Amino acid sequence: IVVTGSDDHLWKMWALPEGNILMTGEGHTDWLSGCCFRPSGTQLVTSSGDTTVRIWDFSKRGCILILRGHTRGVQDCSWYSWGDLVASASMDSTSKIWDVNSERCRYTMRGHKDSVNSVEFLPFSSTVLTSSADKTLSLWDSRT
Repeated sequence: IVVTGSDDHLWKMWALPEGNILMTGEGHTDWLSGCCFRPSGTQLVTSSGDTTVRIWDFSKRGCILILRGHTRGVQDCSWYSWGDLVASASMDSTSKIWDVNSERCRYTMRGHKDSVNSVEFLPFSSTVLTSSADKTLSLWDSRT
């Protein structure tokens, strides 16, 4: 199974190798830039030019949470290895750590001078790696 996001505001889940579409997610109002499975495989996080991060639940076949707080398009998203946190990277020069259980932003990471283009939790670690159009990489401790 693979998930893709597109300029058509949709994400699609595909069965491989046949290429059948298993599910389509509608709700974003601008391009999709990132899709990442929750480690348990039951949910998906997506990021979009509409400034939101959305959590999708496969059993409910829809969006269950919209995370708002970025002021420009969101370039990337990533799940924490244990699944309770989501990270997002935005064109507003920030990254955010979201607590999915409380449905709130836990931390806003500031320091890049330009768009943050990617974000990734290092496996089984509280460390977050971001890359930016300012030509820098940063390591962050998601606990602080």
